[in-house]
Amino acid sequence: MEDKERQIAMIEALSNAYGVSGFEQEVTALAERWIDHQEYETVSDAMGNLIIRQKKVRKGPAVLLDAHSDEVGFMVQAIRPDGTMTFLPLGGWSAATLSAQKVRVRTRRNEYIPGIIAARPVHFMNEQQRHQLPRIEDMVIDVGSCSRYQTMEELEVGIGAPVVPDVRCEVDRKRDLFFGKAMDCRIGVAALLETLRRCRNNTTTSISACLSSQEEVGERGIRTAMNQLQGEVAIVFEGCPADDTFNPEWMAQTCLGKGPMLRHMDRSMIAHPGWMQAALQLAARRGIPVQEAVRSGGGNNGAVIQQCGSGIATLVIGIPVRYIHSHHGVCSYADYEAAVQLACALIETLPTLNLHG
Repeated sequence: MEDKERQIAMIEALSNAYGVSGFEQEVTALAERWIDHQEYETVSDAMGNLIIRQKKVRKGPAVLLDAHSDEVGFMVQAIRPDGTMTFLPLGGWSAATLSAQKVRVRTRRNEYIPGIIAARPVHFMNEQQRHQLPRIEDMVIDVGSCSRYQTMEELEVGIGAPVVPDVRCEVDRKRDLFFGKAMDCRIGVAALLETLRRCRNNTTTSISACLSSQEEVGERGIRTAMNQLQGEVAIVFEGCPADDTFNPEWMAQTCLGKGPMLRHMDRSMIAHPGWMQAALQLAARRGIPVQEAVRSGGGNNGAVIQQCGSGIATLVIGIPVRYIHSHHGVCSYADYEAAVQLACALIETLPTLNLHG
């Protein structure tokens, strides 16, 4: 129970950390707390990736773990005469989720101050406006300022300031559910860190890992990180969109509470069939619940990793998160735990697996 509480606290803290694309430092600094520095060494590169390697050289097949540390958010584009700010999205957002939501804006003092994505009161709308979806380019963030001078000089908010959703993670301990922001991909970051911890004494497999930056804006961090990393196989942890509240039961492939999702394909990649088959068979033998998915959309770092060098057999272990790319997500500790168990089992048995048969 004590170990479970440690993991819950880790997931909660990672969710609460501020780290939109390009500004992941708080997340990676926090992650350092859960890395065994007697077993692993870490280095940060200019892109904000955190590279993690075993200190002792291990013989055996090399496995690469990845999870992206950034979250979707915004960046201040311009400051208007009334002190409100226009902004651009970092990552994919639907305008329907934004109006009247709370945010935090970083100042030049590196402090985050509260703000609201302004919502025009219904009193000032005509009938057409009441039923019209606002556009992101027409929205502004209000930090309680009354002038451009006050925003820029007194509050010290400038152009280019990162903006994050203002949400604190809540844990429903009776059902082991997390309600919070940034679970795409902080739940994956937690799974990677816990996998490293449980596999720290493994002597038959060489393990390296990356907490990669800027995935939400085009898998940018992992592209540079792969100049520093190698692997015969790769496991990419993701916080992936749950579909059980949108699709009929027969079509739902990423349900909350039914285990991690193993994605055969999305618009960016096709999973290595041998690595996929090994994962599915191992999960069945070990009694680890998993789900299979085939997606027409989506994309992830696995697409970059599998195309590096002469090719790396890549598998995505996705932990279902309801309502990703919005202020609020819901995910399950049981799905996280099953993802970690599967990753550890794959690493443990990797020397015996035939990925080409």
